[in-house]
Amino acid sequence: PSLLLFPLGKMASASLLSLALCSLLLLQACSAQLETSQIWGSRARHSIRKSQQQNECQFRRINAQEPDRRITSEAGTTEIWDENDDQFRCAGVAAIRHTIEQRGLLLPAYSNAPKLIYVDQGKPNFPLFLWRGYHSAAIPGCPETYQSEQESQSQDPRQGSRDQHQKIRKIRQGDIIAIPAGVADWFYNDAQSPLVLVQIMDTSNFQNQLDQNFRKFFLAGNPQREIQGQRGQPASHLYQGSERRRGGGGSGSQEQRSGNIFQAFDEQFLAEAFNIDTDLARRIKNENDNRGIIVRVEEQLQFLSAEFSEEERESSSRGGRSGRWSANGIEETFCTARLKHNINDPSRADIYNPRAGRLTTINSYNLPILQHIQLSAQKGFLYRNAIMTPHWNMNAHSINYITRGSGQIQIVNENGESVFDGQVQEGQIITAPQNFAVIKRAGSDGLEWISFKTNDKAKINQIAGRASAIRAIPRDVIANAFAISREEAQRIKFNRQEIGIFSPGTRSRGRRD
Repeated sequence: PSLLLFPLGKMASASLLSLALCSLLLLQACSAQLETSQIWGSRARHSIRKSQQQNECQFRRINAQEPDRRITSEAGTTEIWDENDDQFRCAGVAAIRHTIEQRGLLLPAYSNAPKLIYVDQGKPNFPLFLWRGYHSAAIPGCPETYQSEQESQSQDPRQGSRDQHQKIRKIRQGDIIAIPAGVADWFYNDAQSPLVLVQIMDTSNFQNQLDQNFRKFFLAGNPQREIQGQRGQPASHLYQGSERRRGGGGSGSQEQRSGNIFQAFDEQFLAEAFNIDTDLARRIKNENDNRGIIVRVEEQLQFLSAEFSEEERESSSRGGRSGRWSANGIEETFCTARLKHNINDPSRADIYNPRAGRLTTINSYNLPILQHIQLSAQKGFLYRNAIMTPHWNMNAHSINYITRGSGQIQIVNENGESVFDGQVQEGQIITAPQNFAVIKRAGSDGLEWISFKTNDKAKINQIAGRASAIRAIPRDVIANAFAISREEAQRIKFNRQEIGIFSPGTRSRGRRD
């Protein structure tokens, strides 16, 4: 019997070990399943709201749009496109453009929807990599990792001029900045020329649990009420945008104000919450402040900022053009997440044709935070008379903002009907709905645009040229489908050897001459 006890004990230990391993694996599987169900639950709610929205959408006609209303502040202007236009309403987005003058500060605010911001130079004669200003986002729950020298020595921050705050990023032309819903951020322009920011807010995103209106919650100032979303409001209830465009200054004596988030709080509560006196609590309400949402800084703004070389080394080490780096979620926490990526850098182009131009894409592969907000972007540069291949967006709407030049765009729906065939120019927005066929051709001055996509891994399917849908179809299938000869089908398949963007053909050269 004693001989049997030893193997039985050994077998019992092995059984216990196996049971423990199975329990651990089961626990991990359950945890992963719970996390997956939560993710898919959020996406399911998003899908339900999107489907309800899509049922109301009929893209019978699309127009290239300019901003509908203009709001003047002390140190800049804010322009908003009409949210009730079909292309914005059906895509579930809102478009805003801020122009910030020198020493202008766009006040800290957060919104109910995630947003992508493009830093637009506005004046193409300036150097490509000229610094345009500063941006910072107050990530909730994250420490203030930028500290003054005295503060790092554990002195009391309440005394003297010591300070500590979260990371501040230098920004330049071509930067794409991603901000999740509910994260407060601000911009400051220290350059001599205006800083232009074009942003798309995805109000149909699963992060927005409110209605389809975008809402801006300001931490400071006394913002004009017109800055808030107006989707679904009848024309008689809308604010007088035309008067706002003619109005100037920042006096705002007759403007309706919405106030910052502190205005409705009791002063005693604010004083106790911040441990300050009631007089200071009353002043942070900014009730009589008529400067608007972009205010002028009287003296140079002082804060801590990392050196250019350090920031660039960090950016390049996290994912340059080599493509060898892949995100797995471990190397980047929410507090240290990269929020910006430059899309204008020619060395980062995904497609380049020396006779036609280039295309650059930013998605969740090279900017992982985009997976969290489910958005991406593409920048297109077309030289004179060049063409972007006819294509369709497979899994996203594409909101195109023209940054420079002019050209012609054609968009075709599922019935083979034209919903847009016209000229576009700098400052306009035109939306290409999901799966609608699109073609772009640059004018005599070239064409540049930024496309905001409503999917973090947006894909297009090309129709002509290499790697296109036509190339993938056998020649005889094309010949029979179009009722043409095999030789003609051969020309359709192989006459264009370029990919993505095409140099001007003989027809374009003849038209130009």
